[in-house]
Amino acid sequence: MPSPHSSVSGASPPPRTSAPPPPGAAKDPTPPVKPAAARTSRPTAPRARPRLRVPRGVRRASGPVGLLLLWFLTAATGVLPETVLASPVDVVRRGADLIGTGELPQAIAASGRRAALGFLIGAAVALTLSLTAGLFRLGEDVIDASMGMFRAIPWVGLIPLFIVWFGIDETPKIALVALGVTYPLYFNIYGGIRSADAQLIEAGRMVGLGRIGLIRYVILPSALPGALVGLRYALSTAWLALVFAEQVNTDAGIGYLMSNAQQYFQTDVIVLCLAVYAVLGLLCDFAVRLLSRRLLDWRASFDGEGA
Repeated sequence: MPSPHSSVSGASPPPRTSAPPPPGAAKDPTPPVKPAAARTSRPTAPRARPRLRVPRGVRRASGPVGLLLLWFLTAATGVLPETVLASPVDVVRRGADLIGTGELPQAIAASGRRAALGFLIGAAVALTLSLTAGLFRLGEDVIDASMGMFRAIPWVGLIPLFIVWFGIDETPKIALVALGVTYPLYFNIYGGIRSADAQLIEAGRMVGLGRIGLIRYVILPSALPGALVGLRYALSTAWLALVFAEQVNTDAGIGYLMSNAQQYFQTDVIVLCLAVYAVLGLLCDFAVRLLSRRLLDWRASFDGEGA
């Protein structure tokens, strides 16, 4: 006779379950093994195709090249009459003629001398005033308010007064360029000095730097980025001031060529002179950008996002 605890024929025995661990027992750190069906690999994301990256030089040149192409097409189709604006082909042809006769190189040399001399005078004045006002409270009280007042006066409107003071030769032209250079350099250098980090100055004092050491190793390096920005503005302002200065009683220079072309309605010469001003300003700006990379290579700065 079968015992009551024996299994019934044809029925499977009940599954064996492990007994729960006692309350004080430590848990097994080994994780349970997953079934093979559950250990499936995650689907890999498809690889992104490499994008075609256009060099930055090509992208920078796309704007000017597009404008030149638009100018050429409007002039060739007659949409832009020659009496309004000469075509780029005529401008290039006239430039080659003026280079062949030597007029354009002589004009560039004369304008370059005026711009260089005026820039050096204005930069020296701006550097002296900005250092005095930025480093000393008495200098700020005496200089900064006056510079803010004179800045509100249009420096182009001072041309008649400069002619009365200095005559009609080279001096008023150079003085106008120097005045135009002074303001952007002064305010950018002064702002850079006053924006120096106070914690860096305090740290310099803690390591034993005196006033000269703080100026040399902390304040002036902090003001250098602002000074370079002011230098870019000053160079562009120098050529802008020269455009106005050379319209007054000149016998040489790019402005002299523009004045003669205006009398004879030679739009090709006028556009050529404006293009020369633009190229000279662009070269100066490019030189300052290279100088900034060299002098500010110690500073980590934001360089844009994307391609």
